[in-house]
Amino acid sequence: MSTRPTMADVAAAAGVSTMSVSYTFNQPRRVSDATKQRVRAAAARLGYTGPHRAAQSLRSGRTNNLGVVLTEKLTYSFENAQARAFLSGIAEACLDTDTGLVLLPNSRKGVDLDRVRDAHVDGFVLWTTAVDDPVLEIAVGTGKPICIQGGPRYPGTQLVGIDDLEAAQAIGAVGLRGAHRPAVISFPRDRDRVGEIVLGPDPAAATFPVTSARLAGYRRAVVDAGFDWADIPVAFVPTNARTEGARAATALQRDYEVDTVLASSDDLALGVLDIGGGVAVTGWDDSDVAEAAGLTTVAQSLYDQGHDAARWVLGSLREIPPAEWSLKVRTSTRLS
Repeated sequence: MSTRPTMADVAAAAGVSTMSVSYTFNQPRRVSDATKQRVRAAAARLGYTGPHRAAQSLRSGRTNNLGVVLTEKLTYSFENAQARAFLSGIAEACLDTDTGLVLLPNSRKGVDLDRVRDAHVDGFVLWTTAVDDPVLEIAVGTGKPICIQGGPRYPGTQLVGIDDLEAAQAIGAVGLRGAHRPAVISFPRDRDRVGEIVLGPDPAAATFPVTSARLAGYRRAVVDAGFDWADIPVAFVPTNARTEGARAATALQRDYEVDTVLASSDDLALGVLDIGGGVAVTGWDDSDVAEAAGLTTVAQSLYDQGHDAARWVLGSLREIPPAEWSLKVRTSTRLS
């Protein structure tokens, strides 16, 4: 009965140490090209395909996999430019540490929660979610390291992201120059994702922390500009999509004759520009299309945030640095 060749067999056949074989398969940067060629040639002759990953995991307690839990459906990670940037940063960190990437959907019920609980991963990176998301308790209950982009702050987790309130107040001040009838197009208020227009909603009532913080910043900017927040129409959209921005802007212009819109994302802001009407508009994220569209927006690097989040979870970064943001003022807003 034939047996599976071992790392020691390959080392003997290649005339190198067992450690050199291990490095060739697990940390190839630590051995010379010549040694790698000898080891791989010997492995091919013997039919050795590499270390047995399941056995390695049992011995080390590590899986060499990182779980990424999305608030949105899985397709969002491929459709949305900023989600793609965030995942690219995570993927780069995984590449640097020879780690696999496991994408996990999060419908907040049933099998999706079981997937997170039972995931064969060493830790989790979570896309921003609501404060009452049951996946938070389940992920923390695994005892594995967890980093959340954009919040919420939750015991036993780390956070990566910018100061959304401060940035919203700053972009709001720019967007409101020369405004007479301003409005806001916002991310969903809570997990129900109801699309509706509400006058002067309480930011603290939003259970998505990013929504809450940006509304609070917009409210400060509105008050500073001499408006009453209670009079400001805020259109909550069910999803962050350009079509939703256009739909919300159409309703705001029709029912409130708005001349300025503070939008929670570039996609939503581009939807406003799509329907025209001469409305001043601000976005958020400085996506690739923002500059070409002349969009005034908040710039942040979700790639860097994903990279830092993954490195922290995987143990190659001791402390996550503060995420940076800046304003990009362009032609979509008034000069004064």
